[in-house]
Amino acid sequence: MQLNFRKAGEGKPLVILHGLFGSADNWMGIAKDLSQHYTLYLVDQRNHGDSPHSDEWNYAAMADDLKELLDAESLDTVCLMGHSMGGKTAMNFALKYPERVDKLVVADIAPRYYPVHHQTILEGLNSLNFDKISSRKEADDQLAKYIPELGIRQFLLKSLTRVDGKFAWKINLPVITEKIENVGEALPGKGRFEGPTLFMGGENSKYIQEKDREDMERFFPGHHLIYIKKAGHWLHAEQPEAVVETLKAFLR
Repeated sequence: MQLNFRKAGEGKPLVILHGLFGSADNWMGIAKDLSQHYTLYLVDQRNHGDSPHSDEWNYAAMADDLKELLDAESLDTVCLMGHSMGGKTAMNFALKYPERVDKLVVADIAPRYYPVHHQTILEGLNSLNFDKISSRKEADDQLAKYIPELGIRQFLLKSLTRVDGKFAWKINLPVITEKIENVGEALPGKGRFEGPTLFMGGENSKYIQEKDREDMERFFPGHHLIYIKKAGHWLHAEQPEAVVETLKAFLR
């Protein structure tokens, strides 16, 4: 699948993958700084952003999508970073194609299985009737019945677009709803990535825990784990300067 991506800057290639319900635009806030040092590839994963939709939606397919992108751009090796779902894609890619990854950064996700915990968000997204909704405020008001947090709603509404004069989701909501369990899958049992790996957790997040160190060591023996202070799961939005400085220090 030919993924949509944004390219900026110059220097060594750095590919960044967003999380569930996100898009390449999520990383534009820190792109300006990073693009002074790297050629950035901000990628829309399948069924997200402006990339194509598909009924096939799992980490094996998303890893192969990334390989196709690197091949098309004639990128032999890259530094690779992924957040949450994107971090799982990045880990799967590094295990399957270790020769294509120079350094790996995984933001606030571990190799283990995560139970489904997005039911309320999916209920809210599926509740929007675009035959009746004519403004973003109406969409936000409807979402607020399910999702009280304004910041989360604003993030989700970034995937709202217009098609033939009517609102629509950029994300492939039916497939994501049907196959949401795939997002929480653990890494496959085999494979190792021996290269430098940074797990970057949010200090206030519970996504990376002490019990995850065994899996990190098994799959990524060259890993380091750090926590970004005063940050939760959306560490790049909550503490962008700290994330950028930590990332640059590791990649150097």
